Amino acid sequence: MSIQAGFGFGEDVRWSSVNRRVREGPQAPAMPRPCAEGMQMRWITRHDVKVDRVACPWLIKRFVDPEAEFIFVAEDELLVTAARLNAIPFDAPRLAAVKLNHRGQCCTFEALIEDYKLTDPALRRMALIVRGADIRGQEHVSAESPGLRAIAHGFALSGIGDEERLKQEFPIYDALYQYVRSQSR
Repeated sequence: MSIQAGFGFGEDVRWSSVNRRVREGPQAPAMPRPCAEGMQMRWITRHDVKVDRVACPWLIKRFVDPEAEFIFVAEDELLVTAARLNAIPFDAPRLAAVKLNHRGQCCTFEALIEDYKLTDPALRRMALIVRGADIRGQEHVSAESPGLRAIAHGFALSGIGDEERLKQEFPIYDALYQYVRSQSR
């Protein structure tokens, strides 16, 4: 399916072509899967996704497990639901038991890159943008961060559900990835 978007400058962006270029780009090395071969990984996080909780599913789908399933729950239900569903919890900074989380000044997106040993320089640059957009006080790490934060908050204000936010925001992350890849060359 091709989604067309004009940005008021006479251009026409076809998101399907952005997605195709992302898929054709350098691939991350195969990573060990935490579940039996052939089964999709389940990931769980807090509901009402914004920056990091959109960026992480994008990263997982594009570079770790394209068949991953995402579940969104209230924070106080996260650990119990994760255990019951055998899901991997992520991005819950108030829950010390969650391994894939903010680490020091770094956001969960950076923790995923580290833990899954993703070495693409564009992902490392993108991680700074995500960190600056996600973590208050880190806006200075990237000029693009305030814009990404504004986009995420705009989607949050739209009233759409978490799954729909992922669906609508993934093309933005695809385009951002292409942008940082072009800047790295």
